[in-house]
Amino acid sequence: MRSPVVVRRATVDDLAATARISVEAYTGAGQLDDGPDGFYGTVLADTGSRESDALLLVAVRQEQVVGTVTICTPASPFREIGREGEVEFRFLAVAPEAWGHGVGDALVAACEEHARSTGSNRLVICVRDINSAAMTLYARHGFQRLPERDWHPVPQVALLAFEKNLG
Repeated sequence: MRSPVVVRRATVDDLAATARISVEAYTGAGQLDDGPDGFYGTVLADTGSRESDALLLVAVRQEQVVGTVTICTPASPFREIGREGEVEFRFLAVAPEAWGHGVGDALVAACEEHARSTGSNRLVICVRDINSAAMTLYARHGFQRLPERDWHPVPQVALLAFEKNLG
């Protein structure tokens, strides 16, 4: 039987673990074209900025941080596709050793719970076009494609938008 996953707001003491997990998860999933020390790896590792400029959550199992996600508040500089009345989340990462154990599901559920608690009518996320595991996770939670918001942060990276209506 799996130990329960508890999702809570990150503390300063969680930042090293969230940085490590973010980089390891994205590297393990083949998402860092320029490696863990490249531009996006550096962005992923900067969880301190996300903790101060957004809502940084952690998933904890047996007193160990095993996942993280960032909820972009309306004024957050991390917000990319979210609009008024929507909650956007980004940077969902699960420690590779915890893949397939419900951690991603718990983090997505926490994002939805937060969105509902703020009265938001929609939850949105972007997924890299090569990340089929993430697309499967979000589909399982009722997300649907939002192609009019697809975009390319750099020419070689295509981000596909997804939404879940909460109304």
